[in-house]
Amino acid sequence: MSNRSKTAHPHAANELCEEGSRLYAGALREGRISRSEAEPAPCLMEFALLHPDPDDPDWLRPVPPALALAQRLLPIEREIAERRRWAIELSDAFEPFMALNGNMASATHSITVLEGSDRINAALDLATAQCQAEMLTVQPSNRFTERTIRQGLDRDTALVDRGVRIRTLYQHTVRFNLEQLAYVGQLANGKVEYRTIDELVERLIICDESVAFIPARDDQQVALELRNPALVRYLIKVFEFTWNRAVPLSAGAPYETAPDGITEIQHSIAKLLVEGHVDEAIARRLGMNVRTCRAHIAKLAAALGSGSRAQLGYLIAQSGILNKEQ
Repeated sequence: MSNRSKTAHPHAANELCEEGSRLYAGALREGRISRSEAEPAPCLMEFALLHPDPDDPDWLRPVPPALALAQRLLPIEREIAERRRWAIELSDAFEPFMALNGNMASATHSITVLEGSDRINAALDLATAQCQAEMLTVQPSNRFTERTIRQGLDRDTALVDRGVRIRTLYQHTVRFNLEQLAYVGQLANGKVEYRTIDELVERLIICDESVAFIPARDDQQVALELRNPALVRYLIKVFEFTWNRAVPLSAGAPYETAPDGITEIQHSIAKLLVEGHVDEAIARRLGMNVRTCRAHIAKLAAALGSGSRAQLGYLIAQSGILNKEQ
């Protein structure tokens, strides 16, 4: 085969290019294929899908698919068997040390650092698989992606099927996230409850009062798995405090205008403005984009008759709206 042909059809060792697939299918139908016709797809020979015709060197015969597949799978199966053997040997090698570490295990492993989404998800999958009674979650609504929604749906469906109760806290902005509302709609029943609140600090997952997960970095690529009973109990108290202040997702809209002309979300924005937060920080804290945040600030300014940002802070303080119970 020429170097030109190989360069024209680059692919990984476990892939068959589109041209190769077409030619192999044709060779199976016809019983053979000419060397010149097969030349544009060198992967056919690399995969050992063709072999020389013993009666005519200008032609190639197709290898039966079942035989070709078996030839490709054989080295993979050998590697799997070898790795299983290594795993058994490693387990045997470490078994004598397990007993020596018995008394220290609970203290040493009460806090585990999980790096990378794969390891974090693996730990979450294990914890949810072992969860038997209740799972508590806090989900800031500005962190949703199609992938995280799908992962959450898979985990929660399995929990509900086992009769596990789920309580989840979102920010009010989730009420306008159609994808997340569709996700909630698939699970809303007596075993699953959702509430929303204006502001949430960070993500939190607690299973059966025995293990909790919290993020350790803003990019969500490092998390802490907490199994210390005192820490888990403390986090449960934090969750319950917030839960009691939150609004059921099915009950009313927290964005409705109150008698003073200010919506609940605008009260939250007013509080953060007086504390000195910039628009970007307010939007991040409340789980909305900056444009939506600025639109609420403009409505707040109009309601209070403010002509400038500096005057708005003064009018907020003078209006007494921050004394309103949330």
